[in-house]
Amino acid sequence: MAENGFLDRRDAGRRLAEALRSYPDCQDPLVLALPRGGVPVAYEVAQALDAELDLLLVRKLGTPGQPELAMGAIASGGIEVLNPSVVEALGIDRETIDRVAEQEYAELLRRERAYRGTRPLPRIEGRCVILVDDGLATGSTMRAAVAAVRQRNPQRIVVAVPVAPPDTAERLRQEVDDVVVLLTPAYFAAVGQWYADFSQTTDEEVRALLQAAWNRKSTAKGEQDS
Repeated sequence: MAENGFLDRRDAGRRLAEALRSYPDCQDPLVLALPRGGVPVAYEVAQALDAELDLLLVRKLGTPGQPELAMGAIASGGIEVLNPSVVEALGIDRETIDRVAEQEYAELLRRERAYRGTRPLPRIEGRCVILVDDGLATGSTMRAAVAAVRQRNPQRIVVAVPVAPPDTAERLRQEVDDVVVLLTPAYFAAVGQWYADFSQTTDEEVRALLQAAWNRKSTAKGEQDS
């Protein structure tokens, strides 16, 4: 494990939850995870805060030939956010962006059906929304998530992640009410370098964690109503 890093995503989520426990002015919190890697982190946060957990589907738009390099991202609701510095530096045209976006939107819809089924979307209006991922690099996917949430009139938007480069965290602070990040290393190559175990989160794990969170909230509501 990298020095001062995390054992795995669940460990990162527990540590992030500690930083959020005393977070001020966050009534009726809704924790939205960016799948797939953000779900184990967000599950721990939601448990610790006794908050509702749900998903916000976002897909990175990888550059041709360098899929890990984000030229932008899309989110549910037709939201698109581009990374102008990457688009301009590589001379990527609109046709290429549209082609990649169409492919990623198909995967976004597949995951939405696979993870949510027919479950209705959570209420966002008037709530404190905490957006959680396992870490940020360029921040493109998180910026798309922020844009999607803002369209639905939340009371407050908080971005909470275990690790991010300082410049990415600073840019996001200009777009949301607050950013909570545990590590902002000056040398940052990839999110995975800060985890001992950064194995891929599976669809099955996502579904299991969501179901566990939804069952817990349903049980708690039933006890309150009885």
